[in-house]
Amino acid sequence: MSIPGPGYAITARVDAPARPSTAGDLTAAVGHVGGVVTAFDVVEARTEHLVVDISVDARNTEHVEEIKVAIEALDGFSVRKVSDRTFLLHLGGKIEVHSKVNLRTRDDLSRAYTPGVARVSMAIAENPSDARRLTIKRNTVAVVTDGSAVLGLGNIGAAAAMPVMEGKAALFKQFAGVDAWPVCLDTQDTEEIIRTVQLIAPGYGGVNLEDIAAPRCFEIERRLRELLDIPVFHDDQHGTAVVVLGALRNALRVVGKKFSDVRVVVCGVGAAGSAIIRLLGSEETADVVAVDVDGIVHPGRDGMDDNLRAIAAKTNPGGRTGTLADALVGADVFIGVSAPNLFGADELATMKDDAIVFALANPDPEVDPTLAMQHAAVVATGRSDYPNQINNVLAFPGVFRGLLDAQAHDITDEMLLAAAEAIANVVAEPNPSFIVPSVFDHNVAPAVAEAVRTAAGKQARTGEVAAG
Repeated sequence: MSIPGPGYAITARVDAPARPSTAGDLTAAVGHVGGVVTAFDVVEARTEHLVVDISVDARNTEHVEEIKVAIEALDGFSVRKVSDRTFLLHLGGKIEVHSKVNLRTRDDLSRAYTPGVARVSMAIAENPSDARRLTIKRNTVAVVTDGSAVLGLGNIGAAAAMPVMEGKAALFKQFAGVDAWPVCLDTQDTEEIIRTVQLIAPGYGGVNLEDIAAPRCFEIERRLRELLDIPVFHDDQHGTAVVVLGALRNALRVVGKKFSDVRVVVCGVGAAGSAIIRLLGSEETADVVAVDVDGIVHPGRDGMDDNLRAIAAKTNPGGRTGTLADALVGADVFIGVSAPNLFGADELATMKDDAIVFALANPDPEVDPTLAMQHAAVVATGRSDYPNQINNVLAFPGVFRGLLDAQAHDITDEMLLAAAEAIANVVAEPNPSFIVPSVFDHNVAPAVAEAVRTAAGKQARTGEVAAG
């Protein structure tokens, strides 16, 4: 069962009798049905009557109704209205544009707009690379989606994806000072998406592809990287992979194992799983076994698409076949980016001693984290209510900060590996409950940005030498 959290936070305005026991009665009633009271405010007080606002964390919308019923069951209490604090936060959107310059006089206007701006436009026309220096391009990222794979919600479309993309833009700004803007495309045609992004690219210094379903996302990213002279980064692939690899570095330090000594089971071979497998290959991991809904991926399996065939060719050197349960026997590491509740204690018991379990399906992991903690040495999830949260926000703000600062034209595996190492190194002394830094650790984004800048600089110098 899920636990109450701020994602389902409400504020109930309640008419209540003015009795000494009112506050206690109200909080007890909410607590009795499993709500967590986070604030209690008296809005209006009279001799016989009170109006109070009680803020509560709930589990889901059904639980909110339970809480309302529990309050109204109290003698003399009634609920005027229930406000969903998450919806209130989104009213009118979460981001806006601020001007960086003051326009207070005619002189200001003449420089910022006509006639002065014409000189700047002509300078860019003569030297297009000046756009990075003289426009918002130097610090702006397009957050592009078609709404086909939004969080765990599936194919909900472009308009419904907007709140998520707004949130992404807010995170870019908060954690790395990057100006990002949602670009929600009302098409799920691969060619239309590619052409549209190509057309808008001059206004941006980078493209963050977001929540585009596999396998279409692979083709879109590959083609855009070929077409554009700015970095294209599919966060669901590479952001997840970077944080997973950084966390796994520290988890292996905790259990005293090396990449070259372990067998890793990756469950889920869509966008995130494919990228994780790719980066694990860069670490020369001894043995990676990929598993999807049809079982272990191996070259002899029928009905595989191009992505699965490519994965089969570079994983599973032992030629294993069978189910997820078969793959887990003797495995050192499980990384799940798939679906909830896939296995339990019996399967955990077949893994090697000092096992590592990253169960990242959200909101419900592949295995109960509490159960996993009884069997594995290190456990991580995608949730904020357990230790070791694997969260993409540890990667993408710093990655793009570094790319923009370096004025990079593309992004490479070397940059991603550098970002993963930087995330790992922020945790000076990892332990089973602390293998990855907090998303609010202000050291993360600068460290990642510096690592990416350095890697980009090395690449640029190598390219210059090769060209010479």
